[in-house]
Amino acid sequence: MAVDVNKLIQAVSDRQQATESQLTELVGVIKALQARLGSPADKQEASRDEQVSPETLVVIAAAVTAFLGKKVRIRSAKLLRSRHGVANSWSQQGRILIHASHHLR
Repeated sequence: MAVDVNKLIQAVSDRQQATESQLTELVGVIKALQARLGSPADKQEASRDEQVSPETLVVIAAAVTAFLGKKVRIRSAKLLRSRHGVANSWSQQGRILIHASHHLR
């Protein structure tokens, strides 16, 4: 089983050139997609700018008023989002403990 070394070197060289051209093409496609979609930092800034709608604030105030039995005023509210759309379980548990520690009359 004699293997021609020159043919083997040529085959490897051809494969390497093909791989490099595919890689160059993929880099171009990725850059085009990033330009169309925007960077992840732009999306994070956009999600921070989201406001709680006035209707939602009214519903929250009504629910808290019904629960406490006295009129409340919401001073601030913001949307909490994580990367996956679901709050981190550690942060959520921390918030639950803090809310449970308040003694309501």
